[in-house]
Amino acid sequence: MTQEFIPYQQSLDMKELGFDEPCFGHYLMKKFYLKKYHKQGDGITLRPTYSQAFRFFREKYNLLGYVSQATISKGKVFMFTCNEGNDTLVEDIDSDFKTYEEAELVCLKNLIEIVKNK
Repeated sequence: MTQEFIPYQQSLDMKELGFDEPCFGHYLMKKFYLKKYHKQGDGITLRPTYSQAFRFFREKYNLLGYVSQATISKGKVFMFTCNEGNDTLVEDIDSDFKTYEEAELVCLKNLIEIVKNK
């Protein structure tokens, strides 16, 4: 079940960007716990699911990130796109991610960087 949660570094980044919603996972001094927790605090970093993370960017920053699939000569690959309103900010169709999860993590990292650079 832990694969549903975003990694530690992205959890820290989201904390810096204002994420503070109840989660079923959190870190206490970098150790992961699968237990519902409501607030960030000293040494506590909430660990949202990917669904919570993408919803946070949609609702707070009007940023939409999504992963899509294509079939090319090499077989099935995944790509991601980050949009703000009708504007495409990042679209990675050249990396040929082998798994949905790999493309999803890179998409999340891009959303974080977009907000940090604003």
